[in-house]
Amino acid sequence: MPADEAVEVDTDESSPTPPRPHLSRWITAYRKHLSFTGACLATVFFWFSVTPSLLPRGPLFQGIVGACAAAVGYCLGVFCSWLARYLVSRTRPWRHPPAAAWIGLGVVGAVVTSVMLYFFSVWQDELRDMMGVQRLAWTAYPEILSIAVGVFALILVVGQAWGALVRLLSRRLARVVPPRISAGVSTLAVILVSVFFINGVLSPYVMDGLNSTFAAVNEESTPDSAPPESSLKSGGPGSLVSWASLGRMGRAFVSTGPSRRDVAAFTGRRAKEPIRVYVGVDSAPDIDTAADLAVRELVRTGAFDRKLIGIASATGTGWVNRANPDTLEYMYGGDTATVSMQYSTLPSWLSFVVDQERARQAGRALFEAVDKLVRAIPEARRPMIVVYGESLGTFAAESPFGSIPTMAARTDGALLTGPTFSNTLWHDTTNNRDRGSPAYLPVYEDGGQVRFITDPADLDRPADAPWPKTRIVYLQHASDPIAWWSPELVLGKPDWLSEARGPDVLDATEWIPFVTFLQVLADMAVAADVPDGHGHNYLAAIPKAWDRILEPPGWTDADTDRLLPRLTRD
Repeated sequence: MPADEAVEVDTDESSPTPPRPHLSRWITAYRKHLSFTGACLATVFFWFSVTPSLLPRGPLFQGIVGACAAAVGYCLGVFCSWLARYLVSRTRPWRHPPAAAWIGLGVVGAVVTSVMLYFFSVWQDELRDMMGVQRLAWTAYPEILSIAVGVFALILVVGQAWGALVRLLSRRLARVVPPRISAGVSTLAVILVSVFFINGVLSPYVMDGLNSTFAAVNEESTPDSAPPESSLKSGGPGSLVSWASLGRMGRAFVSTGPSRRDVAAFTGRRAKEPIRVYVGVDSAPDIDTAADLAVRELVRTGAFDRKLIGIASATGTGWVNRANPDTLEYMYGGDTATVSMQYSTLPSWLSFVVDQERARQAGRALFEAVDKLVRAIPEARRPMIVVYGESLGTFAAESPFGSIPTMAARTDGALLTGPTFSNTLWHDTTNNRDRGSPAYLPVYEDGGQVRFITDPADLDRPADAPWPKTRIVYLQHASDPIAWWSPELVLGKPDWLSEARGPDVLDATEWIPFVTFLQVLADMAVAADVPDGHGHNYLAAIPKAWDRILEPPGWTDADTDRLLPRLTRD
């Protein structure tokens, strides 16, 4: 055939190929760039994500959890598909599933997703009614789908870009080494580069930004903060630390709480002005110096002549649940001193990741510094020493003690509220609980020294068991994700879901590999956004616990009931 005829045939426009319909083109592109097995598992994992966990989830967090769960499912599907091809070792590429398979997946996905969102609404209504939280509006459900699709698409784009880089490098290496070796080397190389980029480049910039942001927040003051006029408060007249150096939470800590007049009006008896000592991150160059400064502040204010000294371990930002010091000040007629110190400006969840060791060091340094001076006082004149903390503060409060008996021997009582999974003593006592007691409410050595409660009534568990004078209490809700989240949730079923559910955990809550980890992780972000008695919100049980721990002379249950309206967390 002459060359010009060949060209004429190739470029003939008299009978162009009919364009494919828009849907057909979309399906073809979808089939070419996505894994069918991955899409199937992604859809199934999204269905799993709408099952209930510990706390109610709004559209934002449900959408994010759904997208992340779908991404995990997609990755598993891609891996299973690759593994099958690898084991079969076919030399010819596998055919893509037909368009009908994708259409079928879309139809089934739409139907089952609608059904699962209906069950999601049922579970959420049940959970919200139980916790006294407002139900979701109907607009929440399209929001969930929109957020899930958008976030999943973003994850998918990033993942495919990462995969394209692996394939590009693999093709280049395949020119000089066997294909499977080039694929393995390329994957490992891209993983190492990614880790280096995240740890060496991205993380420092992100952390610098976060530190700058939260340091700026730390410079602000809460509306009820004002420099104290009393010399018995840090930042006040004669204080060894300046008002400005206390930080946002430190300024709030010394500005609030009952005055001598408030305590006297409540008790009907003469009262003392409570002492409050606080050292911020800007008050001292390092933790040991800060602890030493805190003790010198206690000496300056005459704290070691008081009836009780409370060592309050703060959260990441330096926050202390006000219900604890306020309760002790009312119970002991103001004859108390409270000391705390800040070791970070980051929120607890972020401090837990990057400042966990600083929390441990701060808790140990502060207690040891106080304890050293207390031991130097003749035993008959020593003040009582109690320790307490909430969330990451419980981790810091535990750090000076190697065991529960050691804590009991070195203190006069402890209240640890909303512990974290990394708390060594909490973890050990829970794992070694008495047979038959559930993980969410364990009994340890017949309640001899330490007791776990979700409700004040649990202080009498086990019934009629003796409780020595030095008493330790862990206050934890069955629905608190701070206590129950753990990396082990990825592939391990926890005891709190293997046994009977807690009183505010739905029976429909089940462990699902990967998904439960993501759900409880999302619950942590809203852990305190539920009413008292649920999640990570602790208030009413605190004074009742202190009443049983210390048994203050002359204090009655009626006094506790009168005190409750005066207490607040913030």
